[in-house]
Parts: sequence; structure tokens; C-alpha cells
Amino acid sequence: MLRRRFLQHLAASPLFLALTENASAETVGNPDEAINLFDLRDAAEKNIAPQHWGYLMTGSDDDATVQANREGFNRFRIRPRRFNDVSKIDMSIEMFDRKYPSPIFLSPAGSQAAFHPQGELATARAAGAKGHQMILSTTSSTSVGDVAEAYGHPLWFQLYPTPEWPVTEGLIRRAEAAGCPLLALTVDTATHSNRETLAFAKRAVSVDCSVCHRYEFPESIGRKANFRGIDVSRLKTFQRGYDWKLIDRIRKTTAMKLVPKGVQTPEDAEECVRRGMDGVWVSNHGGRQLNSLFSTIESLPDIVQAVGKKIPILIDSGFRRGTDVFKALAIGADAVCIGRPYLWGLGAFGQAGVEKALDLFRAEMVYDMSLAGTPNIASITGAFVERR
Repeated sequence: MLRRRFLQHLAASPLFLALTENASAETVGNPDEAINLFDLRDAAEKNIAPQHWGYLMTGSDDDATVQANREGFNRFRIRPRRFNDVSKIDMSIEMFDRKYPSPIFLSPAGSQAAFHPQGELATARAAGAKGHQMILSTTSSTSVGDVAEAYGHPLWFQLYPTPEWPVTEGLIRRAEAAGCPLLALTVDTATHSNRETLAFAKRAVSVDCSVCHRYEFPESIGRKANFRGIDVSRLKTFQRGYDWKLIDRIRKTTAMKLVPKGVQTPEDAEECVRRGMDGVWVSNHGGRQLNSLFSTIESLPDIVQAVGKKIPILIDSGFRRGTDVFKALAIGADAVCIGRPYLWGLGAFGQAGVEKALDLFRAEMVYDMSLAGTPNIASITGAFVERR
């Protein structure tokens, strides 16, 4: 009965449309058979426990913002130009005084061992091998030091601050010790969200999730790798609200570059510039927080106008195709961060699956840049996209 109600919930949700987008008739048996990211998604769904799949795919409320993130890309179209030499395609970018082989980065995602036994280590090895920047979650299954070693390149760290400053400072010091040059500060989690798809998935299986997961603080957070060795005994929750007093304190504590993640309005973006942030990250948490129906790609133009070229702009949420990445770069983003797509690859085939997900994005970008008449990332300007 509970499983039937879960399926009924999915069928009535906008997320159901997202799940069935480009659904393949058969599940691929190895990474080489995958034609697109949705092949990896279907294979991952068969491998991942239903409750963990619900955690991966859930949005908030009726998941409408998850679908809005996808629909937003259809409101922009590409204007191809001819008579340009595209015999060589260069996807490299320069940002934060460093050259990156690709503008496609891996967003932070916690608890990746729920999707594959090797978790973040498999993701790190794939990202390192393929030349994509990886950002590690505070709630990683594996410590930042171990992941940085597997990655083999400077790893970025995503921070969930806590009301107990010694815990927050301990996380910052741990990231510094691992050689992380940048701290991505998530600012859109002032409280928990209403993740109904996750709740239905957990209720639809006859598994006692408390056997593996204790949700009470401090026990639950103390089991996370990045908190080991840090006194969390007084911790009751993550930070509730992010004011500039907290951000300034973090800024004074570390020399790492600081980029707020979760900005969606030009007003907040302007404030980030004024306050001396090193970048701004446009995100709605993949539709998992406020059910705003406000896609990140639709919020991007106003933020680009507000920021200008003063600091780099990153963006995530809903990217599934090379054309999605192309549109964001044309509007003015400096880098695009993907989340669920590489986790689909991880859940489907481990490291090889993550590598395949990244290969698919790269292959599509080669097609798209060639056909649009843009031989390098710098040539992808606003002239190549228009709002429908």
C-alpha cells in the first residue's frame, strides 16, 4: 500500500516528467553503451536502494522547482553563426588565476557512499582523470584529506557553517590542511526543506533507515568523516541564517577564496561584489530547498548584469545537456556545476560511470560549439543566445 502511494505521488508530481525525460527502453549494461546521461540515470536507479534514490532525486514539496530548472532552458535559444573556423575546439577557461581544462565542474554532494561503495573517492578519481574541478561537500562520506589525495589536484570545499564556531573553524582548518584553495559557502539552507519525494521513498520500503542513519544531532553529524576529531557534543543543528557578520568572520579566519553558493537575485549578487567576495554561485540547490519555481538559468541574466565582470559567476541546477551549458556560458556564467548527472554515473558504474557522464557532456559541447560557430569558450558571448 505504501509503495503504491509513493508511485502515485510520483505520477502526480512534476518530477515524474523529469524522471521520464528521454527514458530508454532498456537499461545499459556498461558505460560504453550509454548514449546520453539519461541512460546512466536509468542504470543508476536499478542499482541504488529506493530510499537512497529518493534522497538523490527529491526536490521540495511537489518537486516543481526540479522541473522548473529543466523547463527554464527551453526559454532560451541558441543563435548559431557561420563563417568561423571550428576545426579545433578549446574548452579551457581561466578563473581565480588558474587555467581549467573545462568549464564543467562537479557540484558538492554529500553521502555519496549511499550511491556506490567507493563514493567520493570514485568521483574524485574520475574528475581528476578527466580534468574537471571537483567541490567536496561538508557531509562527504570520506574526509577532505583522503578525497584530495585521490583527486590529485587542488580540491574545493563546500562549507555548511554551524552555530558552534569551534566546529565551523575546525572544518575550515581541515579544508586548509587538505590544500583546498577555495571555500564555497552554502547560504540557502536557513532551515530544512519539505522533501516529500524522499519521505515517500523511505516510507515505501520495509527498511529501518535508523539502523544506518541516526538523525539526531550531535550523533548523526559526528559520524560524518569531516567532523571526526572535532568536538560536536554541543551541536544541535547546522547554521540557521547567514548574515554578513558570520561571513565576515569566516573571511577573516582563512586565506581561501570565498564564494557564496545559493544566490538567485541581482540584489544579493551586488552585495557579494560590494562585500569583497571572490565569486558568486547561482544555485537553488537543485530544487531541494525553497519551491520557488524560479530556475537558475532564468535568474542568471539579471545577476550577470549586476555583477558585470567584477567577479566570476558559477551556476548549477538542472544542467543535463551540452546545450544547457552553452546557454549559461553565453548568458555570462564563467563555469557550470553539475550534480545529479555525475551521481547517476556513480550509481550506475562507479568511477567509470562518472567518467562516462563527463565524457558525454564534453562530446555534446564539442558538437554544440562547432555547430554554433564558437571555437573556444571566450567566443561564446551573448550574441549566441536570445530569450524566446
